[in-house]
Amino acid sequence: MATKTIESGTVADAYLAILADRGVDFLFANAGTDFAPLIEALAKAQTKGTPTPRPITVPHENVAMAMAIGHYMVSGRPQLVMVHVNVGTTNAMCNLVNASKGNIPILFSAGRTPYTETGNLTGKRSVEIHWPQEMRDQASILREFVKWDYELHHQEVVETAVDRALNIAMSEPRGPIYLTLPRETLAAEVENFTYTSPTRHKTPSPPHPDKAAVDEAAQILADAKNPLIITSGFGARPADVPVLEALAESFALPVVQRKPRYMVLPCDHPMHIGYNPDAHIEDADVVLVLECDVPWIPGKITPPDDCKIIHIGTDPLFSSYPIRGFTCDLAITGIPGATLALLTEALGGHAKRASKRIDARRKRIKALRDSQSEARKAVLDSSRDETPIHPAWISHCIDNIRDDDAIVIKESPLAWDHLGLTQPGTFFCNTFGGGLGYGLGTALGAKLAAPGRQVICTVGDGAYMFGNPIPAHYVGAAEGLPTLTVIFNNEMWGAVKRNTRDVYPSGYAAQSNNEPLTYFVSGTRFERAVEISDGYGEQVDDPAQVPAALDRAMDAVAGGRQAVLNILCKGP
Repeated sequence: MATKTIESGTVADAYLAILADRGVDFLFANAGTDFAPLIEALAKAQTKGTPTPRPITVPHENVAMAMAIGHYMVSGRPQLVMVHVNVGTTNAMCNLVNASKGNIPILFSAGRTPYTETGNLTGKRSVEIHWPQEMRDQASILREFVKWDYELHHQEVVETAVDRALNIAMSEPRGPIYLTLPRETLAAEVENFTYTSPTRHKTPSPPHPDKAAVDEAAQILADAKNPLIITSGFGARPADVPVLEALAESFALPVVQRKPRYMVLPCDHPMHIGYNPDAHIEDADVVLVLECDVPWIPGKITPPDDCKIIHIGTDPLFSSYPIRGFTCDLAITGIPGATLALLTEALGGHAKRASKRIDARRKRIKALRDSQSEARKAVLDSSRDETPIHPAWISHCIDNIRDDDAIVIKESPLAWDHLGLTQPGTFFCNTFGGGLGYGLGTALGAKLAAPGRQVICTVGDGAYMFGNPIPAHYVGAAEGLPTLTVIFNNEMWGAVKRNTRDVYPSGYAAQSNNEPLTYFVSGTRFERAVEISDGYGEQVDDPAQVPAALDRAMDAVAGGRQAVLNILCKGP
């Protein structure tokens, strides 16, 4: 059994060394008084050239969490975030909720106020804030949103705690963990501290589907005349996308995305039928719900009573949701790629008898796609000269300037159907838990994981403010992470206005056309925020100027500067 030894040092030295040994690349941190042993350990490691996760100062916890999300979504490797005791934890909660609901593994850690008031322990209480900041149960703040929480009590369990944190975070369904670190524990001295390298605590293999259930699903789909696949969370693993491509193409199974989180199919794939499941649900006789928590809104539309409903996913019940009552005639637990591969194989045995239905669907879906293409063209033709600028025109212009492998982050009214995505792993929309403000930090994390690729972050004006732009732009400059941010500035909370009218379509708010709490004061020059970090900023209010403005912004990015375009656009 191979081991490594730290001859002398502290628990903080050991903790950082083990994390580095386990492949954790970065420590995104907003430090406080609890960090002293870690800061000393990092300085020592830098002097001696010993490996640790690379520390990155992030002046807001929300941005730090989003950076960990963005890095993982591109790299597939969980990263470390550390914040200051209870106050840092609460500041990070918004993106912790997103990580939890999106199955994003984050090694989320925080200091724990020192226990001891007197005595000889290094790290004991030393400033006034150590008394009011102590909690009886700090992890209670967030326990509902993490898979595991633990407080590190002693050096003997450092290796076990790190490995268990990684194992639980990376086991399916994946998600964040929370580790609290008392200052006295981190500062405790160790001698001849030995740990196993490589680790002998491997993450369990993911769940694979039951073959009998897959065969039953194949039988149901083979008998279907109008099957429909609805997804939102599929595509987190880019390698899964070709598997869905092959399944959908071979058996003419149309795929529609509901509020997509990832790139699921190339936009030119013959079975990709857009982003509005409601337009097809009432005609379906089988619906395959693939990694999708909300395939339809029951109060608005439901499949026919005789429609068979199949759910496939790593956790098809979405068991963390207190109530979720979607019809389910068959549920298959399994990682998507393996499940769809087995389903393709099983459907192969039915292909001959289903061939007439498959051929008829293929022709019908081609006609549908042709109609959708004409509708997109009509929207673009009518919107290219609109003022305020139409989101479809902005989206089309972004599509024209991005590389094929560019990473696009959506926290905006970006029009999905005006993006011509062709490569897996090029689109991310992490509205998993509804926490706004993830876009800017996610873009930075993505750029850190893929420095050679374009990263384009699209945000609404409200989401831009939620994203802590000053800290985010600071990190972008300090770490040399040039990204393009496009603000869809409609001077309102568009979602709040839309939902108010949905509930009260003829109410006082709708009749006023100036719903309270939904509008922002006009004229805010958001693009100037990036200038304090030597970035390029520009406001655009003329649709004819959007292409040239995007070119100027991308030139700035290519030159190593962040860029922000504040585009005044049409609201809902």
